[in-house]
Amino acid sequence: SSAAQGEDEDGPYRGKYLGKLNSYHHQVSGDVYAVNEFTFLITGFNYDGNGADTFFWSGASNRPGPQGFIVPDEYGKTNILDRYHNKDFTLTLPDRKKMTEIKWLAVYDLNNQNNFGDVYIPEDFEPPRTQTGGTFSKRSHNVSSSSIEILDSKTIRIKEFTYDGRGKRTFFWTGVGAQPSSRGSKIPDERGYLDPIRKYNKEVIELELPGDKTIFDIDWISVYDVADNENYGHVLIADGLNVPPSLVKITPYEFSLPNCRQLHKDLQVSWEVFGPQITFQLSGQVDQMDYMSFGFSGSDVSSQMIGADVVVAYIDDIRGYTVDYNITSLAPCVKVLGQYKGVCRDDVVGGLDSFQLNTYGRKNGINTISFRRTLKSSDDGDKEIFLDRSNYVVWALGQLDSNNEPAFHTFYPKSDIIIDFNTTEPVNDCFSFTKRMETQAQLWERTRITDATVRTFNAYLGPSGGMRGYQGLTGHVSSGLAWYINGYMIPELYLKRGLTYTFQVRGGNNPHSPEHYHPLVITDEPQGGFDRLSDAKQSEIRVLAGVEFTRRGQPKPTAAGPLCLSRYPDNYDRRLDDNFPTFKKFNRSLHNTCSSEPPALLEITPNITWPDTVYYNSFTHGNMGWKIHIIDSYSNLRSSGAVRSRSATWTTFSIVLAPTLLFLH
Repeated sequence: SSAAQGEDEDGPYRGKYLGKLNSYHHQVSGDVYAVNEFTFLITGFNYDGNGADTFFWSGASNRPGPQGFIVPDEYGKTNILDRYHNKDFTLTLPDRKKMTEIKWLAVYDLNNQNNFGDVYIPEDFEPPRTQTGGTFSKRSHNVSSSSIEILDSKTIRIKEFTYDGRGKRTFFWTGVGAQPSSRGSKIPDERGYLDPIRKYNKEVIELELPGDKTIFDIDWISVYDVADNENYGHVLIADGLNVPPSLVKITPYEFSLPNCRQLHKDLQVSWEVFGPQITFQLSGQVDQMDYMSFGFSGSDVSSQMIGADVVVAYIDDIRGYTVDYNITSLAPCVKVLGQYKGVCRDDVVGGLDSFQLNTYGRKNGINTISFRRTLKSSDDGDKEIFLDRSNYVVWALGQLDSNNEPAFHTFYPKSDIIIDFNTTEPVNDCFSFTKRMETQAQLWERTRITDATVRTFNAYLGPSGGMRGYQGLTGHVSSGLAWYINGYMIPELYLKRGLTYTFQVRGGNNPHSPEHYHPLVITDEPQGGFDRLSDAKQSEIRVLAGVEFTRRGQPKPTAAGPLCLSRYPDNYDRRLDDNFPTFKKFNRSLHNTCSSEPPALLEITPNITWPDTVYYNSFTHGNMGWKIHIIDSYSNLRSSGAVRSRSATWTTFSIVLAPTLLFLH
């Protein structure tokens, strides 16, 4: 295979090799590769920094001279070059200029017109670029696609991909040889999952080869059923493709225990049984304050969150934690009739914390936490870990809320996960962690209700969407549900001091329901969930509406209305919420189920003492509402042009699509 063009015998594929820098002065040296038609990779670059007016310089003349243009440095800046010592970096040509339009790249002193080092681009040079491949062969289960695109050495884009979702245990599968066979390995799906793949209907998806695998290591990609060893359709990958190198960061995994199972592209569990104890290690590519959760299913015949016994593992600024949780309902932990229900810590529901923390550490963006437990625990709430049969397990990744409790999970499986902990031979299907450059997610439209004639707000519940929805718009974690007002998810409201407004509240009025009891409250604090807070925290918050205090100082909600809920269609997978380009389209896919009882009414008249920004939220759960702007005049809004009436203004800011337990499947 001619992949060797850019593949050193000892190192990763870096692109197409252009050559060594010719060194003339100031100790300039290094190797130069073409990454794509706009970008150079320079490895082991040296320059003593002693030139005067020195830049990266390029042009179309036969040799470096005064005719040319500055190539910005690795930070995109056109500053005079400093000293470099053995540095690797990329340079991108400015103004979308292409490598085929230039003849050389030099380290050049403009003032003295002095060339310190250069490399030449050959006349007929073809820089690496996206290559078009074949289409999926149509064998069965409606598998088909249009031509695939190999974007770089690790990434394949499949257009118009279709599969009916009806295989038994079907995966994206890859290997070597003339035809697909059972001697292959999984490729994570487009969201990083390693579970059997879903149904697709003419979708565009991008697959990234796992760990350090590149397209030079494989001959085919198949939609393959491992239960029946059947190939449902495949595409061949040609040898020696001139594609750009992948720029994902690869972090090798380190684990000290003999068995390892990759649960998701960003999470692996390893274990060892020793006598009556089992030691686990979770390693996850997560943000600093994210949690990793792993545990034992609430069911003996499937992987089920309800009734599960799980560990929630995280690292704060000081140390690591492994906290034992029981899941009695798919909602944050709340007190129902004097008992705690939801995703609750064992020590809150009267159990014991059975996990003993061994070690923890964070390195290169990977959290690693090891802990141990007895196979059979003395706590009734703990599941037994069996050695004589397989165990159904559950896992999740997500963000911690402001109380360090798990908020709604960002990544979690929808299929059964079975692990045999008792292994005669060690099992290991783990691979290195890979991380892409963060991409900007286009958020759903923000809505502002600024119409002076709107005095009534119809408040009900709906799903909070994914990273484009509640979490992206507010920057808060989510509980899975959000307030919908007048048909919009968490609009910002503009209310004028001295006018009276009415909220018609339909958030559920059955206090026995851990999931759906949401009286509306208005406070000066953005997180909400007033009832979950300690007395000390409650005393710092100004409640403006929706709560009265009993003679003993206990808070009591006043605006609990019947339940009105926008629901997902049956069998919908809410992990796909971010596939909706707009809230409008997302909202159209939901169905409303509403009680016929009249709503609870919350009347407010903001006055001079109200702060300029307050928040509507739920009394019971945190992070469900958003801002109310208290203003003195609507006309100021218009003249400043700050807001168009009920406008859906598009705003985009960067949110990290990284793993950001357990509610509302």
